[in-house]
Amino acid sequence: MEAHAERVYPEECCGLIVGNLTASDDEPLKSVVEIVSLTNEWTPDKSNVDRPEHTTKQRRYWIDPKDMLRVQKAARDEGLSIIGIYHSHPDKAAVPSECDRAQAWPAYAYVIVSVCKGKAVDIQNWALDFERQFQSETMRISPSAARDRMPVSA
Repeated sequence: MEAHAERVYPEECCGLIVGNLTASDDEPLKSVVEIVSLTNEWTPDKSNVDRPEHTTKQRRYWIDPKDMLRVQKAARDEGLSIIGIYHSHPDKAAVPSECDRAQAWPAYAYVIVSVCKGKAVDIQNWALDFERQFQSETMRISPSAARDRMPVSA
């Protein structure tokens, strides 16, 4: 995710997180199996915002529904699910925006990578609560999910 964010800077990157979602009493456990990097398909016609500075790939991302369906089908074929979405915030904090909140779905992980001057400096994970507000969600890296073992799709 960080490498993808740095590669497309100063635009926002985006992608899908594929894995398993396990229910528990406290909170759902999301286990990542694959990160699927996608192309940011944002265009100004996808916006209902009047301010031009808010209608660029430097401020918005868009995942093509065809890509979402393709990844969903491939994940299902492997017994997996889409468990989250990631994107970057160029020269901004790794904190969800109002636009991020408005488009978020419950149960997904929302990972945001902050990229300042082309370098990833922070990564935060968020989840939408029942009142449609983002709450910080803990990320744990386990040995079985180490970067050198995790498959990455381009």
